[in-house]
Amino acid sequence: MIEKKQLEKLINVAAGRQNADLALRNCRIVDVYSARLLCGDIAISGGVIAGIGSYRSDNEKDMCGAIVMPGLIDAHIHIESSCVSPEELGALLVPHGTSTIIADPHEIVNVCGLTGLSYMLEAAANARLDIKFMMPSCVPATPFEHAGAELTAKLMADSMASEKILGLGEFMNFPGVINNDDEVINKIMTAKYNGKIIDGHGPGLSGYGLNAYIVAGILTDHECSSVKEMHEKIERGMYVLLRRGSACDDLSNLIGGVTRDNERRCLLCSDDRQTKTIFEKGHLEEHLRFCVRAGISPFSAVRMASLNAAECYGLSDRGAVAPGKKADLTIVDDLENFNISEVYIDGILTAQNGKYLPKVVKHPIDTVAGSCHVKDFSVEKLSLYLKSDKVKTISILPGGVVTEKGTATVKLDESGRFIYSPEHDIVKIAVVERHRNTGNVAVALLQNYGIKQGAVAVSIAHDSHNIIVVGTNDRDMEYAVNELIKQQGGILLACNRKTAASMPMPIAGIMSDKDGRWVSNRLTFIHETAYKLLGVNENIDPIMTLCFMSLPVIPELKITDMGLFDVTKFAFTSIEA
Repeated sequence: MIEKKQLEKLINVAAGRQNADLALRNCRIVDVYSARLLCGDIAISGGVIAGIGSYRSDNEKDMCGAIVMPGLIDAHIHIESSCVSPEELGALLVPHGTSTIIADPHEIVNVCGLTGLSYMLEAAANARLDIKFMMPSCVPATPFEHAGAELTAKLMADSMASEKILGLGEFMNFPGVINNDDEVINKIMTAKYNGKIIDGHGPGLSGYGLNAYIVAGILTDHECSSVKEMHEKIERGMYVLLRRGSACDDLSNLIGGVTRDNERRCLLCSDDRQTKTIFEKGHLEEHLRFCVRAGISPFSAVRMASLNAAECYGLSDRGAVAPGKKADLTIVDDLENFNISEVYIDGILTAQNGKYLPKVVKHPIDTVAGSCHVKDFSVEKLSLYLKSDKVKTISILPGGVVTEKGTATVKLDESGRFIYSPEHDIVKIAVVERHRNTGNVAVALLQNYGIKQGAVAVSIAHDSHNIIVVGTNDRDMEYAVNELIKQQGGILLACNRKTAASMPMPIAGIMSDKDGRWVSNRLTFIHETAYKLLGVNENIDPIMTLCFMSLPVIPELKITDMGLFDVTKFAFTSIEA
């Protein structure tokens, strides 16, 4: 809340009676309200834009006609998927023009409960990036897996009342909403009682089910897979988030459905974006380039990455370069390539020529370290005995995290045990429970991953983050899991019972405590090793793709620590076809 004296000063600066703290002179300003460029100076006082016109200050900078856009807003992102801490992600994203992100920390909360949320809030306070947190709505995501925590409506009530929590995160349990599940409705009521927005997650939802989902108060969706689905959700009053992440690129499929009449209900988001992708492609400026090249007006594209998101999430203090808005400014060379030269946050130069200027100060990780608790794991638990050689497979589709129900004929030994056959792209995938010492290990078959030798193990497995391991033989799979447990989570590639590549992730087993460049370089090496040594399909992300194979809310077949799961029927199913 602004103090009276601050407001009086702001008015005096706006009226030209008092010099600004900072005057950016000779700007070309993106007007997201009228879709045009304005020429003038930007006066900044107390971190707020006082006015646009002709202004003076003891601290002036000639922008020489550079284009000034509002700071970009990622409408939905999971910090944990970057593999770095909140402070490090801030240092990575700000140079790419991002000033605000809407973050759903349900990955770490699924592992560590509210302790994980507290860590994220405290760590984010050290970042110049403004990180707005949603309260995870589905911990665990479903009752069909074991997570590290269970977050009930009662447990989240106090946190939901906090100003630090923007709203209720993506409600993946849409059947629970539609069918009036008592605990689900209690969570929704907690959000409503506190006047908080509710994010959605309803892939394929339409008709009466969609109506029921929306009438519950759910405002957004980032899971549209077709223009038809996108249009129906917008017609019903939802905001649709166009996602372009490391594994999922719905923006390419949906951009043709954005029109002059509906673009104000469209936002841009990355959802899950690895550090490696950020270094290679950037962040939302890459989304903007894609939109413009697809024929979208640059003003519409910028609106989708700023004003639309601000209005959707009730952030009335940002989203535009206008009087009274936060002085979050992104300076670019043009509205086609969106090359970023400077980024201001609250009127302070925070990034220049791709470099983050503040010192990164990190919060201690002791409360979220040591998160691998595995009971009685052994190579015998990886054996897969089948009643038939006709089987169902989790069939990977390139370009996303949706899988198909595959069918195949496989080889069995005399006891009915699955045997890997090099001529077929079918291998075992196992999920090892790592939170509650249940001893659960579920095994199924994965198709189109491409691995030819060795094993890959990860403790990043949306959303419950148990251990996923894929391999051509049980010994390498066993080795990979045991070594992953020793390093307290992360990623490990094994071949001939030796570690070929690894990355420890001591923050809840899902984030590194290293800097972004180290993580990016390590991920690059891991990817190269997966492709060149292990033979993983080069058309897919070898790690990010694997991370989604245990997410039982995205069709069609997935695997949890409790077994093979048919998402279309929302029930467990047998491996035999």
